[in-house]
Amino acid sequence: MLKKISNGCVHIVQRYLPDPFIFCILLTIVVFIAAIPAAGATPLQVVGFWGTSIWSLLAFSMQMALVLVLGTAMATAPPVKRLLDKIAGIAKTPFSAIVLVTVVGTVASWLNWGFGLVVGALLAKSIAKKVKGVDYRLLIASAYSGFVVWHAGLSGSIPLTITEVTEAVTAATGGALTESIGMDRTVLSPWNLIACLVILILMPLLNAKMHPAADEVVTVDPKLLVEEEVTVRKASTPAEKLEDCKLLSWLVVIIGVVYLVQYFAAAGNPLNALNLNIVNLIFLVLGVLLNGTPLNYVKAVNDAVKGAGGIVLQFPFYAGIMGIMTGAVTEGGPSLAGVISNFFVDISNNITFPLLTFLSAGIVNFFVPSGGGQWAVQAPIVLPATVKMGLDPAVSCMAIAWGDAWTNLLQPFWALPALGIAGLGARDIMGFCVVDLILTGIIVCATFVVVGLI
Repeated sequence: MLKKISNGCVHIVQRYLPDPFIFCILLTIVVFIAAIPAAGATPLQVVGFWGTSIWSLLAFSMQMALVLVLGTAMATAPPVKRLLDKIAGIAKTPFSAIVLVTVVGTVASWLNWGFGLVVGALLAKSIAKKVKGVDYRLLIASAYSGFVVWHAGLSGSIPLTITEVTEAVTAATGGALTESIGMDRTVLSPWNLIACLVILILMPLLNAKMHPAADEVVTVDPKLLVEEEVTVRKASTPAEKLEDCKLLSWLVVIIGVVYLVQYFAAAGNPLNALNLNIVNLIFLVLGVLLNGTPLNYVKAVNDAVKGAGGIVLQFPFYAGIMGIMTGAVTEGGPSLAGVISNFFVDISNNITFPLLTFLSAGIVNFFVPSGGGQWAVQAPIVLPATVKMGLDPAVSCMAIAWGDAWTNLLQPFWALPALGIAGLGARDIMGFCVVDLILTGIIVCATFVVVGLI
C-alpha cells in the first residue's frame, strides 16, 4: 500500500510539477490575483507592492547564500569527503542505504541547514557508488527529507533572530516581543527535541519502505558519479607559493577562533548567543581550516557558489511575493497575509492556537519559502495575538518555524542545491517527499496539540 501511494505521488509530481522558477512565477500570479480583493487594492497598487519589495531581502539573501556556500565549501573539503566515504561504507543494502542517508541528512540539517543539504547529497552520491540496486531518486529524496528539521535546529533563522530582541525585532512583532528568548525555550526545549527525535526515528524507516521493486528501480547515471581529479601543483612563483601557504590559512583560523572564544565568553550562554552571522563565521573558519591552503578554499567557494544560483535568481521574486502578501492600501489596513493568518487566529483558542499557527505557516511558506520572509509575514499577526491570549511567544515562534520548514518538502526551492549536486530535477524526488510531508505533518501536529494542552 505504501509503495502504491509513493508511486502515485511520484507519477503526479513528475507530470505536473514545473521547474522551481516557473513555480515561483505561477505563485506570483496567484498571489497577485488574490491580493486584489483581500487587500482591496487595484492591480496598479499590487504592482507597487511587488516593485517596492522586490529588493527588500537583499541582506537576508546574502546571509542565506553564505550559509549555503560556506556550508558547501566545508562539506566538500577533503577530510569531510573522506569521512563521508567511510560512512557510506556502512550501507550494504538498499534498505540500509536509505536509512543511513536519511539519518545523516537529518542530523546535519539540524546542526546547519546549508551543511545538511550538501552533506546529504554528497553522502547519497558516495552510497550510490557502493550499493547496487538502490533507487537513486529515493536516495536523493531521503537526503533532502532531513531538511524538514532545519528550522527546529541550531541554524533556524527565527529562533536565532529572537535570541537578541532589537528595536527591529520588536517592530516586526507589532511591539509584542520586547525580551529575548533563549534557545533553551525554542530549539532546545524538551518538546521540540522530542519531535525532532521522533522524526529521526520514523522517517528513515518510512523512506526505506518506499523503495521501489527491483524492476522499477531507477539507478544512477554513471556519468553523474565521475569526479574531477584533484591535481597537486608544484608552486614555482612567489604568487603561487602564497596561494599554497597553509600559514596564511592558519592565521585566518586563529583570528576567527580567538574572536569566537571572546564572543561566546562574553555572551554567557553560548547556545543563546548563536545567530546567522556567528553560524556563518564558524563555518567560514572550519572551511578555511579543512581545505588546507587559501587557493583550495577559493576553489571550494567558487564551486559552491554555483549552487546558490537559485537563491540569487528567485529570492527577489519571493521578496516581491512577500510584498504583495503583506501589502496594504492604507497603513494598518488589510493584506492577503493578514487575511490568511487572521483566519487561523480567529478560529483558534488557547489550546489550538499553536497547531493552527503551524498550519497557517505551512500555507504561507508556499508563497514565501524563506525563514526571514515567513517571519516578516506572520510575526506582526501571530505574536500580538499570542501575547493577548497569554500564551508563550517561544511556542508561537517555533510554530511559525516548523510550518516554514514543513512544506519545504513540497516547495522545490530549497531542494535546488541538493539537486544540483545529484544531477537530478525536482520532479525526480518530490513525489517521495509528499509521503514524508504527511508523516512529519502528523508528528508536528500531534506535538503542538500536546503543547497547547500543557
